Amino acid sequence: MGKIIFYEDRNFQGRSYECSNDNPDLQPNFNACNSVRVENGCWMIYERPNYMGHPYFLKRGEYPDYQQCQGLNDSIRSSRLLSQNLGIGTNKLRVYERGDSKGEMMEFLEDCPNVYDRFCSHEIHSCNVLDGYWIFYELPNYKGKQYLLRPGEYKRFTDWGSQTAKVGSFRRVIDIC
Repeated sequence: MGKIIFYEDRNFQGRSYECSNDNPDLQPNFNACNSVRVENGCWMIYERPNYMGHPYFLKRGEYPDYQQCQGLNDSIRSSRLLSQNLGIGTNKLRVYERGDSKGEMMEFLEDCPNVYDRFCSHEIHSCNVLDGYWIFYELPNYKGKQYLLRPGEYKRFTDWGSQTAKVGSFRRVIDIC
């Protein structure tokens, strides 16, 4: 079972709210969120209710100044516990230079800290997650906006929630949860 605690102030101070399962609307529980402690599980948190807005991946650990380490505002309005069985088995991802799974394709089984170094492009227009869960990052070295990809076909970058095809890095969500 997962457990995440949201705090209104930095350094785990102020009013707190503890959560152990999916919550589509956190707004009634606190006004702002400036620090987070993940005690168990891996979580996706979102800036808007009903799992909308920019998602952010959090693994077990402490985030005493959440805004500084994640680069977003203090608005966290929904959270989702990711399966405890993530990363058991293989992970496989195919990325394509054009939409609808067309153009040059590369298959990945491991994390990629710099897409350009491996794919010779800063853009991924479509992909197919064959196994496992993956996170795309807007910038190299796992920085910037994040997008969670579950198994399935993504015919265009808007299917994973991005407004552009720019992907700087990606990694597997493995059994670090």
